[in-house]
Amino acid sequence: MSKLILTHEVTGLGAPGDVVDVKNGFARNFLIPQGFAVAWTRGGEKQIESIKAARSAREHATLEEALDLKARLQATSVSLKVKTGDGGRLFGSVKTSDIADAVAAAGLGVVDKRKIELSAPIKVTGTHEATVRLRDDLVATITLSVVSAK
Repeated sequence: MSKLILTHEVTGLGAPGDVVDVKNGFARNFLIPQGFAVAWTRGGEKQIESIKAARSAREHATLEEALDLKARLQATSVSLKVKTGDGGRLFGSVKTSDIADAVAAAGLGVVDKRKIELSAPIKVTGTHEATVRLRDDLVATITLSVVSAK
C-alpha cells in the first residue's frame, strides 16, 4: 500500500489535500503520472495546508450561493457548438473546459472545469448530461445540447 496526498479530486477516493492509502500499482500507474497525487512525506504536511487553502478558495463561498448556482444550472440547457462530420459525429470530443466555457458564455455563472464529470465521452451531437460538484455535499446536473457549428 502507498500513502499519497491527493492534489486533485478523484471520484470515489477523495478531495485535494486528503491523505489516502492506495495499492502500489494504482499509485504508480495512474495517480502519480496523471498528476492527481504526490507521494506522502513528513514535509508534505505543509503542502496539504496549501492544497486545502486553494481548494477552499475555488469552492463557492456559501451554501446559499451554491444552491442558487445549482438551480440556475438545472433550470436551463447549455448549448455547445462543435465541428462535426457526417452523421453528427464530432471531430474529437467535448472536454470539461468546453462545458465550463459554455456555462460562462450562457451567463449561468462560473464553474471550475475540474469539478465537471462526464459519465462517458461526448462524441456525437444531441442531448447529454454532465454533473458538477459545487461543494463536497452538493452536486448539480447540467443538460448539454451539443449542436453542429456549420
